[in-house]
Amino acid sequence: MGQHLVRLVLEAGHIVVAIGKGKDRTLFSGQLNYVYHDVDITDKFALSAALQTERPDTFVHSAAITQVDDCELDQTKCEMVNVQGTMHSLVAAETCCNHFIFVSTDFVFDGGVGNYAEEDPAKPISFYGQTKLDAELLVKESEIPWAIVRTCLVYGNSLSGTRSNIISWVKESLEGGKPIKVVSDQVRTPTYVEDLAKGILLIIEKKARGTYHISGKDVLTPYDMAMRVASFFGLDNQLIEKVDANVFTQAAKRPPITGFNIEKARKELDYEPITFEEGLVKMFNPNGSERDTAVK
Repeated sequence: MGQHLVRLVLEAGHIVVAIGKGKDRTLFSGQLNYVYHDVDITDKFALSAALQTERPDTFVHSAAITQVDDCELDQTKCEMVNVQGTMHSLVAAETCCNHFIFVSTDFVFDGGVGNYAEEDPAKPISFYGQTKLDAELLVKESEIPWAIVRTCLVYGNSLSGTRSNIISWVKESLEGGKPIKVVSDQVRTPTYVEDLAKGILLIIEKKARGTYHISGKDVLTPYDMAMRVASFFGLDNQLIEKVDANVFTQAAKRPPITGFNIEKARKELDYEPITFEEGLVKMFNPNGSERDTAVK
């Protein structure tokens, strides 16, 4: 998401100060209006120094450990990055920024009903979800104008480097003739990565405040997604086995039914996501049509 957001913000004519851990892995190094700082957000002094040097108007905080099972198994590290890292970011931003945007998750909900609106009560069932909710509360208590962006099951291509997601996993498995098991008892509103970045850019430019749900509009299970990927590419859907989540041994619980009501974002931000099929076109045939891709 960070790579897509940087691209959109640069295209909109803004200066971007990117903060990451380690070497800059984006395609933007050396470009005009782009600066990168190698900073670990758990180091509050390094983070503060970077912000004091650049003094950005808006701080978008998206750094987190998002691997749900890893968070459950190493709760100390998860809390340090997801909660303390957010605290360090807020403290640093309060001294020199005018707007703070925090990227959160549908995992702050227990998954009992789905179609969650921003005001619905949060009740996480995993340690990861709890750390994201704790971080949200820190944001809400801060003195800087803030916005919280919750999103759901993000998919899409990285602009540089590789990062697997459910779409690429299904496609590569089926192309290799590998049978896969995909859960059908978890419901989401999958979010195309560029839609998420566009939603955040709208919040930046409108100086919007409050909590916003930014996701796709199709209500799908991972099994539904896998079957649509198979159909899109003309692959063998018989290799896809529909299963329940209890088939897998996982350290952390997943909320069964989430998905977002995005009417607030539509009304206040003019946000409108693309369909899941349009997302597949953008991922694999951005200069063609759905039919061009499907017949290959």
